[in-house]
Amino acid sequence: MRVRALSAAVACVACGMVVAGGSDERTAKGAAFVRLTPEEIHWQDVPDSFGVQIATIAGDPSGHGVYVQRVRFPPHVMDRPHWHPNDRHVTVIKGIWYTGTGGTFDPTHAVPLKPGSYMLHPAKALHWDGSNSDEEVIVQVFGIGPADTVPSDPKQPFWVQLQSQRQR
Repeated sequence: MRVRALSAAVACVACGMVVAGGSDERTAKGAAFVRLTPEEIHWQDVPDSFGVQIATIAGDPSGHGVYVQRVRFPPHVMDRPHWHPNDRHVTVIKGIWYTGTGGTFDPTHAVPLKPGSYMLHPAKALHWDGSNSDEEVIVQVFGIGPADTVPSDPKQPFWVQLQSQRQR
């Protein structure tokens, strides 16, 4: 009885190893790995933004499905209150990213988030963000398209260039 149980257990483990090994092999052959170095990222200027740039890392934000983008804010450049139709997950890559929620743009009340920090922008929730210091900020955004940015007050300029502490 013990020999049969042990034999059955060994057979199950062996079958599992064969199936798993074959599965890994198929996955490795069919996968399309993507690797990008910082030098390979294609940054594009955002019009009328005081130097903000955006790079699409994966997917198509205008289509349906997952996308990943990076946004580069020059020092002292922020955006005014706006919202997006779908949730967006944001991770700070570089610099201190200043964030605010709600319809009142007030950089003195922004919450600073250091590199490695995460923020969820819930769908249709008003927020504003950017660089409120002498350093460049880069954030990575993960979302589901189609993506859009809707300003809360289209009569206001969307981008704001703040004065540095030295200029005040």
